[in-house]
This record gives sequence, C-alpha cells and structure tokens, in this order.
Amino acid sequence: MSHTVEQRRAAVAAARRVVVKVGSSSVSGDNAGQIEPLVDALAAAHARGVEVILVSSGAIATAIPFLQLDGRPTDLATQQAAAAVGQNVLMWRYQTSLDRYSILAGQVLLTAGDLENPTSSSNAQRAIERLLGLRILPIVNENDTVATHEIRFGDNDRLAALVTELIGADLLVLLSDVDALYTRPPSEPGARPIPTVPYADDLAGVELGDIGAAGVGTGGAGTKIAAAKHAAGTGTPVLLTSTGNVAAALDGQLLGTWFEAAPRG
Repeated sequence: MSHTVEQRRAAVAAARRVVVKVGSSSVSGDNAGQIEPLVDALAAAHARGVEVILVSSGAIATAIPFLQLDGRPTDLATQQAAAAVGQNVLMWRYQTSLDRYSILAGQVLLTAGDLENPTSSSNAQRAIERLLGLRILPIVNENDTVATHEIRFGDNDRLAALVTELIGADLLVLLSDVDALYTRPPSEPGARPIPTVPYADDLAGVELGDIGAAGVGTGGAGTKIAAAKHAAGTGTPVLLTSTGNVAAALDGQLLGTWFEAAPRG
C-alpha cells in the first residue's frame, strides 16, 4: 500500500538529520548545472534547521575534460589522479553555489577501510557530528585518490547507506537520473513505477537495469536497492528519486520510491 501525501510529509518533516546522495552523472559533464538547484534544495532544508549531509560522487567524472580524457579512466593510477583533480573542482563548484546562502561546506573523504575500522569509523563520526554542530554542510565522497580496488566502496550508494547508519540519520534520499524504481527498466514497455517498498520486501519480479549515465558512474538500480535496504534495515526510511526532484522530495511530496524502514528498537 502506498504512503499518503500526509504520511510522507510527516515522515520527511520529522527528519531532523538527512543524508542526500547524488551520483556522478547528475553533477558532471552536461549536468554540472544541476549543482545549483541541488544546492537550492539543500539550503532550504538547512534554513529549516535540518542537519544535511551530502554524499556526492563525481570527482573522477568532473576531471575528465580537464585531463582531456575520452571517458572514465580504467587504470587505478589515472583514476586516482583524476579524483585528485576532480574533487578539487567539484568542491569549488559546491562551495561557490553554497556561498549564495552563506553556508560553508566541509569535505569528508572516506575509504571502505575507514568505516570498517572501529577507531577510524569513530573518528569519522565525531568529525561529521562536529561539522553539523557548527552548522557546516558535510560533503562526503569516497577517497578515490588513495583507495585501491580491494577496499573501494564500489559505489557511493553503499557509502551513503553506511554514513546514514554511522550518524543515525532520520532519512536517506538517493538521487539518480530516474524518478523512481520501476518494475523493469523504465525504457522498456510495460515498466511501472513502484511507489512504496514495504520493509523486508524482496522485490521479486523486478527486472533491474542501470540507473545513471553509462561510462560515468559506477552504480545502478541494484546498488541503489542494496543501499536502500541496508539503511531501511537499520531503521532509516529511504526515498529514491531523480536529482531534478530533490526540492519536492525534501518537501515531502509524493514521488519516487519510498523504502519503509524496520522498526527501531
């Protein structure tokens, strides 16, 4: 059964700490212009007193034109170099846009090993908590410059779910190029949007396709479902929708796919 507009609005309005994840294809290349409306939505939530954490992919994709590459590099050394260049540009773009609202961003780069190690995980949690306490907007990304194939998150959907769990967020919003989860790839005939996923629903019968521009990001529908289920399993509801819908999503409008959370003990 779908959530009503009132139930959705109530759940979103009650969320005092929100993690928003945006993918590479939504903030790089021809879509770099989406950063400003994304920041508009984050700033509006920030002004309401919401603690907002942005998990943003896009460092490597942002660097592609600056390094005159034909596409996303495949070798680790070039990926690391591209991440070093692109992360700098990406943060500059975010901060320049946030300056319109006098909001300061704080960069947080993490590897999978950081969140698997109790000491570094605790350090990351403390740092993010302090940034939020100072009313600074943390922008989290995978530390691709030092990550190796063996310790990478693989996609920032998983990173967003782990950060959501780490800081006990009230809501996770996963943004992509597609406005919802569909019963099959949305380009195929007969594809229908799924408005609500009850907790523990195994989504049997759903045919997965990629979400995001090919060759730019590393995530797809499967990674988003896995991330949503992880966060929902720890007691945090998840909304999956398109980057263009972020303002409406944070306003509690009935759109996208809502993953109901497990009851918190």
